[in-house]
Order: sequence, then structure tokens, then C-alpha cells
Amino acid sequence: MVQNDLIGNNLSEISAEMLVNYLYPELRERWTVQTTGTFYRNYNRDVLSLDPDTAELQLTRDSFANLLPQGLLFRTGDLDNQDKQSYINARKRLLQDLFQPFDTFLFRRRLAIEREVSVLLESKLTYILSTYYQVDLVAETNPYIREMAVLLPFISHLRGDLMLVRNILASIFNCQVVLSRSKYSDDDNTRTWIPMVRYELIMPHLSQDEYTDIFLQLESLTCFLKEWFIPFEAECTIAIQWHNAPVNTPTGRLLDYNTRLA
Repeated sequence: MVQNDLIGNNLSEISAEMLVNYLYPELRERWTVQTTGTFYRNYNRDVLSLDPDTAELQLTRDSFANLLPQGLLFRTGDLDNQDKQSYINARKRLLQDLFQPFDTFLFRRRLAIEREVSVLLESKLTYILSTYYQVDLVAETNPYIREMAVLLPFISHLRGDLMLVRNILASIFNCQVVLSRSKYSDDDNTRTWIPMVRYELIMPHLSQDEYTDIFLQLESLTCFLKEWFIPFEAECTIAIQWHNAPVNTPTGRLLDYNTRLA
């Protein structure tokens, strides 16, 4: 079972429908819902716990029973001459079992709606990117460009933020990225230079095939960055590095990756 503190500190506002649609799309028609009440929502997330093995969800939401008129299920005098607390607890458990099919049905309906909305939003983004930015997410074969392309609608606020580009590269490549700035001139004339931005992807222990695959993807990714994210007057390069690599490595020596002068 996945408890609330394991779901992640950054998911405090995410709805249960969005979460389970993303994590467990194959269980859409199998979820069984148990509600604990909105009181718990004051200090917990929407999903209190979930168990993908049994397809059981515990939500911090009110049950369908909370919508019924007060007094419909309890009559005056029901608590007379009885252990009040044990009686109330027993009735609560009975009501939870009674209305669980209704709560589950409503959740599955909201789950279906959430899925349809997600599909519509995704098609909307694809349309915007192809129409206004000439980027076809369906035809694009570079996975790194596909991940960065979703930021293009906000590019007017992101362009030129070099540290943001470093953070994005670190996220999509899942590695440390070192940003360095220098001067560039194609004729070695220091009087006529432009800014140079260099991103180094720290990826030790890559085999030659792994290095080649990433290197080939970087060529088109660099062009994409220069067109959209890097200022027009700056030059940009992305390199794969193995910092402090030994002279002789099991994978062989590759120029500008794990080669150094002895």
C-alpha cells in the first residue's frame, strides 16, 4: 500500500483522478473507493492511501451519505439507553459499506471525465505547437526536444534564462549539468566576439554506443535550444563529459569525453 507520505511533497494539490490516471491507467475500471471525510483534507492530500494490488483508494472526501438530509438515517431516541460511542461507530461503518458502491461509481465517472479532459488538453497543446511554432510532437523523433517543446507557449518569459535551461537539461537527462560562459570569435579576434554558452552533461561510464546515441540527439537539440531558448547574439554548445576520467577506461577513450593528456 502506498501511504500518503510516500506520494510526494509536491503533490499536495493534485486530484486523485489525475494521479491514478497517470500512475495506473490499467486500473480505471477496478478502483474501489473509501472516503474518510473532508475533515482529514485539512492536513492531508486528496489521496490518503492507495493499494494498486487490490485497487483500493482511500480519499479525504465526503461520502454520498453526507449529502443526505440530517435525521434521515438517525431517529430521535436512537441513542437512548445505549453505549453511544460504540453505537455511532457501528452505524458509521454500516453507512460506509452501504454507500461505498455509490462513492465508487461517482469516482469512476470523474476518472473518465478527467481522462477525456487530459486528451483534449494534449490535443490542444499539439495544435498550438504545430500551428504557431511549427513543432510537430507526433513526427518529432528526438525525445529531448519533445520534452522541451511543451514549454514553447511560455517562451517569451523563458528565453535567455540560461540557468533555467541548465535545470531543464539536468532534468531530462537525469544528470549533473555544468554551465560555463565565455567569449567566442570565429577569427580569433578578441575585439569582435560574441557570448559563448556551454553546457556540459556529466555522464560517466558511458559505453561507446551509449555515447554515440546521445551525441547524435544533441545536434538537433542544440539547434532547438539556439532557436528558442538562447539569445540570438550568443553561441551555444552542449557536450557530454566524464570529469576526472582515468587515462585508460574499460569503455575505451573517446575524444572530448573521457580522454585527457597524461
